[in-house]
Amino acid sequence: MSTVFRDLLKKIASGEHTGHNLTRAEAATATKMMLRKEATPAQIGAFLIAHRIKRPTPQEIAGMLDAYDELGPKLQPIACERPVIVLGIPYDGRTRTAPISPVTALLLAASGQPVIMHGGDCFPTKYGVPLVDIWQRLGIDWTGLSLEKSQQVFEKTGLGFIYTPKHFPLTNSIWEYRDQLGKRPPLATMELIWCPYAGNAHIIAGFVHPPTEKLFQNTLALRGVTQLTTVKGLEGSCELPRDRTAIIGITRTSELDETGNISIERLHLSPRDYGFTTKNEPLGTTEELIADIQGVLNGKPSDLMQTALWNGGFYLWRCGICSDMREGIAKAEELFTSDVVTQKLEELSSNLLS
Repeated sequence: MSTVFRDLLKKIASGEHTGHNLTRAEAATATKMMLRKEATPAQIGAFLIAHRIKRPTPQEIAGMLDAYDELGPKLQPIACERPVIVLGIPYDGRTRTAPISPVTALLLAASGQPVIMHGGDCFPTKYGVPLVDIWQRLGIDWTGLSLEKSQQVFEKTGLGFIYTPKHFPLTNSIWEYRDQLGKRPPLATMELIWCPYAGNAHIIAGFVHPPTEKLFQNTLALRGVTQLTTVKGLEGSCELPRDRTAIIGITRTSELDETGNISIERLHLSPRDYGFTTKNEPLGTTEELIADIQGVLNGKPSDLMQTALWNGGFYLWRCGICSDMREGIAKAEELFTSDVVTQKLEELSSNLLS
């Protein structure tokens, strides 16, 4: 039994009146000890649930990210004019609404905007459709690639994927605890703003609850990161909803504000204002989802195409490729109907096989 870890556990699990938050360095130590299995299973389970009940601080999440930086993988910098986008999407997938993020990633890469995604298999607590499963059914299998091969594909196509079961196997055992506990621990929140890229990055993270957005801002400020977009998205993802006004936070400057935090500008985007119907595409079977995605890639009108245009238009504008939302939506439609996005998928496939 680790006495060091026991002391850290006692610090956060002593209750409202006698408990204390961890320092950034202590949180990093605790995370590394859990990943390396230097703490016992009982200690790890107790820590994860106690930390969830206490609620993490920005310093603690920053420490967890420090540990991931030290132990985890990173794709290396590539030559590009814009910051590389890193999409922060919940690892436990989607269960209610049809995901469009892989299509958005293809659209952006086809427009010259590099994108990195990260995640694993069908994970707790939702056990929803994971990103890697969607990619596989589109003919792109990230699961067997070494980190070196993933780097090569990223350099050639502008699309990268960190598949954590292979590229960061130290995290595998943590998923067992998540399943047994039945609740997302703070590590699941931290993953949304994890940046497995060693160069200039723009982090885009989804959130559900407003305090989480503030936690993201303050955590990244501690780490000197100022390029951030937050989206109150579908099922905690960074996909814009169509059934309500999209609540978005964006940074306009690379400088921290006078309080040392990231300055966020609030955007409220109504789908109705841009001619979209106000409903989300429900998630059916995975086979139906893939058929619908392939229809989008082939430029066929559909409800999912509406979601693809709504999201694609926003991200083309946010990345600076288009001057405003309307131009972005028109550009997205042009790219889908001209086979440019399909060609990017084919390019990706050929590079994976080469």
